[in-house]
Amino acid sequence: MPIYGPIYGPELIQTMRMVLEEVMTKIPVDQATPSVKVHLAEFILKAAAEGQTNHDALLTSAWTQIPTILSMLS
Repeated sequence: MPIYGPIYGPELIQTMRMVLEEVMTKIPVDQATPSVKVHLAEFILKAAAEGQTNHDALLTSAWTQIPTILSMLS
């Protein structure tokens, strides 16, 4: 039997998408790679799965991960 992850409603999906796009605008252009975007998206999904569904909370959480993600991928 397959294992399914959390189910996100359309509003939360839109919020997560907006957070991802907003955070990506804060990353220097030369570092805003598809890999960075994927890692940020994974982090946002994880945060939402842990109960963070508010735009500002997701944005803050994603923002705090940028240095870690950038150093990991450099």
